[in-house]
Amino acid sequence: MALIDRFPKHIFTNRGWGLLGAGAVFLLAAQIMGRRDLLALAILLVVLPLLSLAGTRALKPNFQVYREFSPASVETSATTTVRLAVARTGTGSGQALMEERLPARFGESPVFRFPARTAEGRTSRYEYHLRSGKRGQFLIGPVTAEFSDPFGLSLHRHAIDDGDILTVTPAAVELPATGLAGARGHDGVTATRIRANPSDDDVMTREYRHGDPMRRVHWAATARHGELMVRQEESVTTPEATVILDQRLAAFTRGADHRGADHRSADHRGTFGPDSHELVTTDAFEWAVTAAVSIAAHLAERNYALRFLDVAGEPAFQHSRSAPEPDAEEYAGASGLQSVAEALAAIQLSGSHHGHRDPASRRAPRHPSGAEAGPQPFDDRLMDKLAAHRMRGPVLAILGNLTPAEARALSPAAGYAANAFALVVTERPGDLDEVLGILRLGGWRAVAAAPSTPLAAAWSAFDDGGAAPLAGAADVRRGAGARR
Repeated sequence: MALIDRFPKHIFTNRGWGLLGAGAVFLLAAQIMGRRDLLALAILLVVLPLLSLAGTRALKPNFQVYREFSPASVETSATTTVRLAVARTGTGSGQALMEERLPARFGESPVFRFPARTAEGRTSRYEYHLRSGKRGQFLIGPVTAEFSDPFGLSLHRHAIDDGDILTVTPAAVELPATGLAGARGHDGVTATRIRANPSDDDVMTREYRHGDPMRRVHWAATARHGELMVRQEESVTTPEATVILDQRLAAFTRGADHRGADHRSADHRGTFGPDSHELVTTDAFEWAVTAAVSIAAHLAERNYALRFLDVAGEPAFQHSRSAPEPDAEEYAGASGLQSVAEALAAIQLSGSHHGHRDPASRRAPRHPSGAEAGPQPFDDRLMDKLAAHRMRGPVLAILGNLTPAEARALSPAAGYAANAFALVVTERPGDLDEVLGILRLGGWRAVAAAPSTPLAAAWSAFDDGGAAPLAGAADVRRGAGARR
């Protein structure tokens, strides 16, 4: 038995290998003894496993797999429930051993038998749970089934579906209330007067609707009409906020501690479709992504409409594999916030999209043919996008490590916003005094933070004026060591 256990089990079972071995022995005996009956038995013992092998390869049972994630997209460190329904669609019966293939980060792949003991007709249902500590998109499945012939001589495993993509979005961090809203108030609305100073005689009124505040009831009109009437001299508009998300590889690796030439971390490996890819990211960029989804949630709760751009004025998520609408810039409401979170799930750093030239020249480089190489960071296209929504709300820039020239290029953008906030994440925030000074001189409230800095602390620093860069835990430990 120990010798048989050494043979591969994905071709024949122990019984199949035993028959093949017995057939070989009888064939040798027939040759030595010259017995035709032993030869016939040897042929039978050899041919039967081979026919079984051919049958399991050629006659594959037909199955259909339905897979559902609840919720459909899940935040990091949260749990999603996977529900499987496996139905036999063709003829045949018997049992099969099935396995749901999972990426290594999710642990051991679940194994189950078909049909299940609680099967409903020809359909068996299964359920298990998944949780990921990192964002990304992951291929869950396919379901592979191991089939055997009726005699139990051969085995064959093959996929019975293509699998489905699970989207893991970054989890938002709750941010403290700050003076971000400014003149537009903390309730996320702003009142725009249609008439300068309407009197009680010429004020516009309408019927009272459920939810109208009682302070807007016009009592004189109510007395005339015999029903509650409310003022219409004020209309409420939704404020807007523009978020600029830096995605340049150079910005998030400049001055960083190099841990690998390609800046790909095994902790951020995701799967997009049938091929496996790693997200190009760093600890600083992961902090920036968390900041982006947290700021979006913070503003959406205050009824802000959101607009996401990259540093060249392009749609921020146009290169994200997980973006529901890659070319979209504007998002509003709960559905818009969900779209932002899904788009951030697989966003990664780009080393070639924007180039790395000095932006102070404010002109795109040209190829020898004379064609422009593409949009540049902090160039006129970004300024034009901001000017189109001039003074409609705050601008928030989540940036990597800036050079002084890049800071000078970005500085004038503060003039297009009611308030301008710059959050610069870098491994060494203490080195950015010049950059922060340039931004503040242009009208930005600028804060530098390390990847180890709590996001809530960095957010609160805007109210403090961001006078000093925020040190991370590692910086604090180094400072303590220096004092000793």
